[in-house]
Amino acid sequence: EPGSTFKVLVMAAAIDEKKVKPDTRCNICSGPITEGDYTIRTWNDKYFPHTTMREVIIHSNNTGMVFVGRKLGLDKMIDYLNKFGIGEITGIDLQGETTGVIRAKNSWYPIDLATASFGQGISITPIQLANAVNAIANGGNLMTPYVVSQIITEEGYEIDIKPKIKRRVLKESTSKIIADMMVAAVEEGEAKWTKIKN
Repeated sequence: EPGSTFKVLVMAAAIDEKKVKPDTRCNICSGPITEGDYTIRTWNDKYFPHTTMREVIIHSNNTGMVFVGRKLGLDKMIDYLNKFGIGEITGIDLQGETTGVIRAKNSWYPIDLATASFGQGISITPIQLANAVNAIANGGNLMTPYVVSQIITEEGYEIDIKPKIKRRVLKESTSKIIADMMVAAVEEGEAKWTKIKN
């Protein structure tokens, strides 16, 4: 379960689909949210009524992400998970890569959409997560990750390994918006402690 690191992918999907904008305000963020028999809270039990989507990322707000997940909807959620490469091997040049699994659409319940929107109840490998987030850094393009940049054969031939685009996941404009939100989370939010000097 990737947890809050997954939020940027779901937010990116919702912005890419024009379901929300950075300044869209959450109308269900004033307190815990009930979904069936479950209650969803923020990680620190702090709530921000009418918070913007930018602030949802800055504060790593679970209830805000439930709002985003509902706006995006299950079909688009699964569509973007597939686009981001969740549930498939990345193709990295290491042996034994495994993959997370995206459950069949008919096995999702409303609580699953809610919790997946903030990275719980979903299976993903660390390399899949890093690669999906890299799509944001690469202008919306999902790349094939690699460790080795060059192979030198026994005969002395040099084989250069070049970056390879797998597919476009997001519009370039979306990737810039999400990157800005991620920077804001480090500059202004609960992740301030991660900021490295200089």
